[in-house]
Formats: sequence, structure tokens, C-alpha cells
Amino acid sequence: MVAGNWHDGIDSITYKVQKNETKYYILERDSFYACSKEEGSDTPLYQNDYIEYDANRKILVAYFSWGGTTQYLAENIAEQTGGTLFRIETATPYPTDYNECTEVAREELDNGTRPELGTSVENFDEYDVVFVGCPVWWHTAPMAIWSFLESSEYDFTDKIIVPFCTYSATYREETLAKIVELTPGSVHLQGFGTVGRNTEGVENWLRTINVIQ
Repeated sequence: MVAGNWHDGIDSITYKVQKNETKYYILERDSFYACSKEEGSDTPLYQNDYIEYDANRKILVAYFSWGGTTQYLAENIAEQTGGTLFRIETATPYPTDYNECTEVAREELDNGTRPELGTSVENFDEYDVVFVGCPVWWHTAPMAIWSFLESSEYDFTDKIIVPFCTYSATYREETLAKIVELTPGSVHLQGFGTVGRNTEGVENWLRTINVIQ
């Protein structure tokens, strides 16, 4: 086991690298993945829609965050859009230990387990735009995101969905595309992904997709 620190100029992130046969598992505060020769796509994997700006739209910023990195990005989006923050939480919290959490997350993904959620959105039907954000876990969105987007408690039909994610180095587009895939009846705007707590580019992105002016 090797431990170290990585600094991107904004946030110092402690990580661990675990060697397992031919793959190395990078465990970050919010995102982790298995490094291999295939490192995911750098180009969008879904067709995004276009909307005109409307100041009267009500915005929800829903996010899942394990170590605080995605929460930091979600808070920035909410601040710039005036949206309501909603943290997606599981009824049984994920382990705080890196290795234990990756094991639980991998088991959920392999078994298709949708963890029970411990929080719910009040007056969900009132929102027009729903930002949905998460870290990259095992090349895709955490299963908690699946639980949220597949919940019978919410109807995402015709909602404007805006995916966003945080990641270490790879599988950004696969994760954004998974959020789109889980909301087939929605309108989908161009997503956003960033490494660590780097929020540079958020304002320009929000203007590009006509959520703010």
C-alpha cells in the first residue's frame, strides 16, 4: 500500500494506491476507479438538447458526495444559479475507510444493488431544472444515483436534467452519460465534469447551456 498527496492548486487530496494483479486502484476523497489501458472517453457520449434562458425556472441541485468534493462543486452551482441544494444520502452510510468503501461500491455495482435512500426531495414536482451530480465510482455513477433517478417517488419526465461529476482522471463522459441514460424521458443539457475541487469553467458552462445569463 502506497500513500501520498496530490495537489491541483485548489485542494490537497490524500489518496492511496492499491496494487491488485495488473490494475491499480486510485482512491480519492470522492472518486475512485481502476486504471487500465482503457481510460474512458474524452468526448460526449450523448446528444444534448438546447433551451432558451428563462429566469422563472425553478432549479434543484441534487448531488451525492462521499468525501466532500462533489458537494463543493454542487454548492458552487447552487450559488450561481440560485438553485436549491439537495444531498442524496443512503439510509446506511458508506464506510469512511477508503478500501472498505470501494469494496462496498464495487459489490453494489456488480450486483446491481440500488441502496435505500435516507433523504427525499420536498415538492419535487415544482422544479423545472434538476442538476444531478456525483463522483466517478468504478467508471460510472455510484449506485445511489441509480436509486435516486429510478425512484418511484419522483417523475423526471420532461424535466430538464443537467449532469455533472467530479473525477480523478478518467471516465467523466461515461458517468455523465449514465445520468442521461437513467432519465430517458427528460430533456438533457450539456454536462460538466471537473478534477477535484476545481470550479474553473462552471460559470461559462452555465451560461453556455442558458441556465444563467
